Amino acid sequence: MSERSNPELPPLPYDYDALEPHISEQVLTWHHDTHHQGYVNGLDSAEETLAENRESGDFGGTAGALGDVTHNGSGHYLHTLFWENMSPNGGGEPEGDLLDRIEEDFGSYEGWKGEFETAASAAGGWALLVYDPVAKQLRNVAVDKHDQGALWGAHPILALDVWEHSYYYDYGPDRGDFVENFFEVVDWDHVAEQYEKTVGNHE
Repeated sequence: MSERSNPELPPLPYDYDALEPHISEQVLTWHHDTHHQGYVNGLDSAEETLAENRESGDFGGTAGALGDVTHNGSGHYLHTLFWENMSPNGGGEPEGDLLDRIEEDFGSYEGWKGEFETAASAAGGWALLVYDPVAKQLRNVAVDKHDQGALWGAHPILALDVWEHSYYYDYGPDRGDFVENFFEVVDWDHVAEQYEKTVGNHE
């Protein structure tokens, strides 16, 4: 049996105050160091429980641990993408092959953005732009928590966290204002890299 590697909290790819005024240093500190770390810890704990249950043959706590893996694991993976999707030099609009694909699959960039913003307003967790390798197209999905409403096989290339802890300190209940400001820091180069890598693996 291969040895399991423990999940680790990745460092932010920029300083904690780098996304101000759109996302404050305080929010990034809490969000990354406390919330994201909590999902890393939860995933590690759930994996340990599963390993112990397999070894002992007592599966009494297994059902809960399985749910903890998908919840915390998805939280860890999506937060990692969320940090990487943003940059202090972000903003603007996508270009090149990514823009062409958005226009092909959504009719226009404006059509995609309006649908994505609707997903962000409806979701209880995340708005995601994903590549669906079965239908071979981009899709927007609204995910509750971290793992409810996801599409099997789809690969997120752009992630927006709309849990209250991601915006309430800065924007109060105005999630829409937070979503608009998110577009001021989106690193479209990184999103394009994720798209090209994903499509290259499936087409």
